[in-house]
Amino acid sequence: MAISTGSKVIKTAVFISGTGSNLKSLIKFSKLKKSPISINLIISNNPKSKGLEYANIFKIKKKVFTFKNITDEKKILFELKKNKINLICLAGFMKILSKEFIKRFQGKIINIHPSLLPKYKGLDTHNRAINNNDKYSGCTVHYVTPKLDSGKIILQKKVKIFKNDNAKSLQKRILKQEHKIYPKALKMILN
Repeated sequence: MAISTGSKVIKTAVFISGTGSNLKSLIKFSKLKKSPISINLIISNNPKSKGLEYANIFKIKKKVFTFKNITDEKKILFELKKNKINLICLAGFMKILSKEFIKRFQGKIINIHPSLLPKYKGLDTHNRAINNNDKYSGCTVHYVTPKLDSGKIILQKKVKIFKNDNAKSLQKRILKQEHKIYPKALKMILN
């Protein structure tokens, strides 16, 4: 399932919904001398997404699609083609892409998820881990398939859950690990 690079840098789009902290770490990664990716497009479903500020700071093209109707995906596909995008990184993107969209980019969409998949697919992962008295949670980088959070796992990082943790404190520690493993996972599949 590895994405063939030759030795070229892969044109990448990052899809975001929120603060864009994973986007920021991916941008930093893309600026490294031997990075296998360049970030050429940022797409958000949220016009108020703080992450869109990174597009301005780093002078990266950005587009906002509200996903209110099906034609938005067609417009996104058009943008991806126009910008010669070969890889999509979902980074806190809170919309589910259609099966048709995923098929178009089969094996070329990567996501970061805040749990140790296959545990806790979907939302509210931190509360679910704490409420189940799990000793560990963590994060997972995986390929995107039409089945939610079920694609082949590329890399995971365990994070210990402390007795006094709440969803917010756990989320903070997991997010730090997300910023480390997303670039690592891309290196693994692209080098």
